[in-house]
Amino acid sequence: MTKSALIIGASRGLGYALAAEFLGRGWRVTATERTPSALHELAGVTVETVDIAVPDQVAALRERLAGLAFDLLFVNAGTNYTTDPSATFADVSTEDFAQVMVTNALSPMRVVEALGDLVPATGTIGVMSSGQGSVADNTNGGFEVYRASKSALNQLMRSYAARHAGDPRTLLLMAPGWVKTDLGGPRARLTIDESIPGVADTIEAWSGKGGLHYLDRQGQSVNW
Repeated sequence: MTKSALIIGASRGLGYALAAEFLGRGWRVTATERTPSALHELAGVTVETVDIAVPDQVAALRERLAGLAFDLLFVNAGTNYTTDPSATFADVSTEDFAQVMVTNALSPMRVVEALGDLVPATGTIGVMSSGQGSVADNTNGGFEVYRASKSALNQLMRSYAARHAGDPRTLLLMAPGWVKTDLGGPRARLTIDESIPGVADTIEAWSGKGGLHYLDRQGQSVNW
């Protein structure tokens, strides 16, 4: 049976690459953009438009998808107020802090809440986290607000899992590595081609296992 994926935030970067990767593996893919993007150039993809920071748009998307089921719901969202790793909380405005938190933590989890029921008991719900969301592994500092937002995302996903104790679906927090994208920047260690196939492999390998898992692209557990 052909599997189906709903990938939220796929107009560029890691989300776009993940949509293309699953299409190449024979999945049916529905992917979202905020504004017209290169998604329309991917053969076979169904494109939806949504700004996940706008709850009414998320609710409208849920209505449009009524009656459908997806083996995978994956939410990819990320922003950073600066690419300067030396920036600290002393350098960020309240507005920038709020924007990062809403984009990276609150909005993805609102999507999981709104669209999670489209995923059956055998399915997987995943969000794009980061190794920088690990509190235990933060020994170097840097990217403080970004780190905090991904840690918040991890905590919210853990709370979601606790509220759905006994839910057989697999819940994934994926850390793709430091990747050369608009967000990761040109100094990143990995190319998209070195990251995304591993992310897809891990998602497929953990299908049906159940529980909440914080994993890297090689399927290894990341310290909370």
